[in-house]
Amino acid sequence: MAVVELIMPKMGESITEATILKWLKKEGDRVSLDEPILEIATDKVDSEVPSPFAGTISKILFNVNDIVQVGKAIALIETEAGTATRPSPATHVTQSQSVPTQVIQPPVTKNIIQTNQAVSDGSRFYSPLVLNIAREEGIGLAELENIPGTGAENRVTKKDILNYISNRNAAPVQSVNTAVAPVAQAIESSPVISAQNTPAVSYSGNVEIIEMDRMRRLIADHMVRSKHTSPHVTSFVETDVTNMVLWREKVKKMFEKREGEKITFTPLFIEAIVKAIKDFPMVNASVDGYNIIRKKDINIGMAAATPSGNLIVPVIKNADMKNLLGITKEVNDLAERARNNQLKPSEIDGGTFTLTNVGTFGNVMGTPIINQPQVAIMATGAIKKKPAVLETAHGDVIAIRHMMFLSLSYDHRTVDGALGGSFLRRVADYLEQFDINREI
Repeated sequence: MAVVELIMPKMGESITEATILKWLKKEGDRVSLDEPILEIATDKVDSEVPSPFAGTISKILFNVNDIVQVGKAIALIETEAGTATRPSPATHVTQSQSVPTQVIQPPVTKNIIQTNQAVSDGSRFYSPLVLNIAREEGIGLAELENIPGTGAENRVTKKDILNYISNRNAAPVQSVNTAVAPVAQAIESSPVISAQNTPAVSYSGNVEIIEMDRMRRLIADHMVRSKHTSPHVTSFVETDVTNMVLWREKVKKMFEKREGEKITFTPLFIEAIVKAIKDFPMVNASVDGYNIIRKKDINIGMAAATPSGNLIVPVIKNADMKNLLGITKEVNDLAERARNNQLKPSEIDGGTFTLTNVGTFGNVMGTPIINQPQVAIMATGAIKKKPAVLETAHGDVIAIRHMMFLSLSYDHRTVDGALGGSFLRRVADYLEQFDINREI
């Protein structure tokens, strides 16, 4: 028998720990290759951890709600000698009481939502979860800096701050007051703020109280944090997309027959956005203090619906290096796996600009919230047939055209009105100038 350690997987560069939400298997259970063993959660994502091998769970090392450091063993699994396992760069073998122990870091599947990254306050890094707990408990930055951390690079973990709060609440009131810095100055200056930070409300009449699920809570905090971080400005433009609509109608059956893929408007929007980003690269950026980080990679996130009705943003990496067919295949693949909760953490990470299609819901326009840490997000409205004035060589005429609104929300710290408006107009120009005779 070989004893294999199941390792807490790494979920991203800034993630050093994860919370065990639920064990899907118990000690003594058999597991198959790729069968989910447990559910874990971080500040960025909820995921299922599948087994990278077949065997029997001999020992579970942590309980539900335990916070485990990345790289630590979370379970021991016995496998038959010679059992095939998935190759992994994290695999190594040690000896334990003459029984070989293989250490494997499994892949992570069923990504749910990407939210805020870990942030820095003062001389140490703090996760959004730790900062939210600190704010709710009235712990100022000066006090937070003095809490011993057991995480990587002495970072304060959720367990550290909860232990500190437990001991702090048991101490005399005077000792607490001397350590507390003003909350408004220390914590509210952080770009992280929780949607839970709202005044108490009394309810009257016939109401139903529905508790947010974990995914909706993460979305809520992410949206509040974005509005707190970025001064939002939204610009609008109306564009004539008749040529694009007629071209798609003409080629969609041939495209699907030849390529095995349905072509939607989304790849055409992404193609125009990529061209406009090359013209105005400063919208493809993020902000770090007083530094603007211009991204040379063009990674376009697209909002996609999950079965629960929530949205997730898978990312098309290096979209500027793909042709229309390549973008179409990736859009369809990511959208399908988003609907089935099958996205990998790496597929929702690294976006530099986001597209959301409010027209899917019949809306003609929207004012989207920036997907941090990006500085801009574009919304496409519903395409409607409308009378429009056309300028021709023989004078102006009124014709029925396919019209739509585009809107761009942008971070006014780095994108001013001239840049934001010019970029949005350029996207509209590329859509209006679509070649109706384009070959597929």
